[in-house]
Amino acid sequence: MSNIEKIDAILEEMREGVRNGPVRIKELKEAGVPVVGTYCTFTPWELVNAAGGVAVSLCSTSDKPIAAAEKHLPRNLCPLIKSSYGFALTDTCPYFHFCDIVIGETTCDGKKKMYELLNELRPTHVMQLPQDAKHEMSRELWKHEILKLRKLLEERFGVEITDEKISKAIALRNRMHAAALRFYDIASLPVPMVSGKEIMLVSDFLKFTFDYEASIAKVNELVDAILEAYANGQCRKDIAAHRILITGCPMGKSLEKVVDAIESSESPSLVVGFENCGNLKCTHYKVREDIDPIDALTEKYISIPCSVMSPNGERLELLREYVKKYRADAVVDVILQACHTYNVETYTIKQFLAGEGVPYMSVETDYSQGDVGQLATRFGAFAEML
Repeated sequence: MSNIEKIDAILEEMREGVRNGPVRIKELKEAGVPVVGTYCTFTPWELVNAAGGVAVSLCSTSDKPIAAAEKHLPRNLCPLIKSSYGFALTDTCPYFHFCDIVIGETTCDGKKKMYELLNELRPTHVMQLPQDAKHEMSRELWKHEILKLRKLLEERFGVEITDEKISKAIALRNRMHAAALRFYDIASLPVPMVSGKEIMLVSDFLKFTFDYEASIAKVNELVDAILEAYANGQCRKDIAAHRILITGCPMGKSLEKVVDAIESSESPSLVVGFENCGNLKCTHYKVREDIDPIDALTEKYISIPCSVMSPNGERLELLREYVKKYRADAVVDVILQACHTYNVETYTIKQFLAGEGVPYMSVETDYSQGDVGQLATRFGAFAEML
């Protein structure tokens, strides 16, 4: 088997693993493993793992359940919020169906009010997130929220979450993030080796397969195969392609249309990275293993540069680093309709990148597929200008 064939075979294994995620979560539930549903990067999965449970990202990136959600929610609300609630309301998300409790967070007004309704469908605990990461009281507030969650999980599942258990969970999650970042950093090679949709696949594989050790090993196996192919002068993608870094709102299944539009435009383009929630925005920041584990979790999670933070200068620094590291020719900012915090930040991001000499384009969309043709036209025109 050639290196390229091996890469393709591993990627197919990963697709199969993601497809089998619902079956695996059902098996874990039936075996008595606590299942905790999450929606956001700010949820400290380490505490869930330390409680002997698994944390799973709940379905929230499809337009299918939105009509049902709009019976209770306003139509002009963010599609991610409507999709999240719609899946729960219609019981069409297998992960929500099997979870014992949901952990939410106050990253926007729409989500925190939606959680009030969600609590009627499944016990929902909301973490109160401070919105100025550098304020002198923010760290204490967030530490209190993490300790509160620790106590909740202990009482809910009848376990003791010791510092030792948390430290072991931190070490495991750090290795998962290290494997993910090792894969993402393939984009630093001068020759393009993976596509944007393949990056999304690996991200999903780490989220929706629950044998963590096996997942880490498989991602590292993929990276080894890619690096070997590169060392042998093999290239899987168009070497002349424009390199695009995506930023903005969380990406997911329905937003693959954006990646498709970029990578299928007449002027060759390739997505080389995602500075988004669930990708670089959380993977970049490791949890320290040399200090008190609760303090370490507090420090890591409050550092995530979500647009809810004000000011949010760390996002600019993250973009500067990965534009350079991944040799990006341009940045595309993907904004979900009615996501006001990210939408307001588009001006700041545009001005910042202009100062860096990096071409920029923003796209406002939702989970419907009605704008696919328009996206293709816009990205085609943008690529021609690069």
